[in-house]
Amino acid sequence: MRFWLIALLLLCGLGMANWWQHRPAHAASGMLAASAPAQTDIDGHPAELHSGRFTLDPRANFDITARVLSREDYQMDDLAPISPTDLTLGWGRMSDTAVLDRIRISQSNRFYFWYTDDFPIPRREIEESSANMHMIPASNAVARALRAVRQGEIVHLRGFLVNVHRDDGRAWNTSLTRDDTGAGACEVVLVEDIGETQAN
Repeated sequence: MRFWLIALLLLCGLGMANWWQHRPAHAASGMLAASAPAQTDIDGHPAELHSGRFTLDPRANFDITARVLSREDYQMDDLAPISPTDLTLGWGRMSDTAVLDRIRISQSNRFYFWYTDDFPIPRREIEESSANMHMIPASNAVARALRAVRQGEIVHLRGFLVNVHRDDGRAWNTSLTRDDTGAGACEVVLVEDIGETQAN
């Protein structure tokens, strides 16, 4: 009986610690990340990158400053060994608290879902100014920084959009545009640098 009580207390403590680490930040009002992500072609023919069972094929340079609308961590799915975290990011008016207060956002199974009863901005603007992105940390330092990212913060990420191939033939291709939706619309981002986050 005592063992189960100790185990329960430990689980509760771990749960509280995880909640505290990822508790939502209280972002300021207004549009906090005005610019759309910057994507540029890669000069020449970039070499493939290898990480364990995975091969990464860089497709474009990628630079984004955005508000974190939601985050979801993964441990058990096929992509988790290389991409343990998805961030749903918003820019333009999808970084504005007044807009986001009228939109419900969630993540599940590597997808991002939004709902609203009364559109604060046009549907197409919501779709083109937010995205679910699979994060691949390029270093241990970036991995630590990604683990600390909280909903509501403003983050600056720099790296590459990449296609991912596993040695058993499975593949995950990145989106190369911000105006797609549905399956295949997520960006796969090899994060080389993550800037300081901001929150109030």
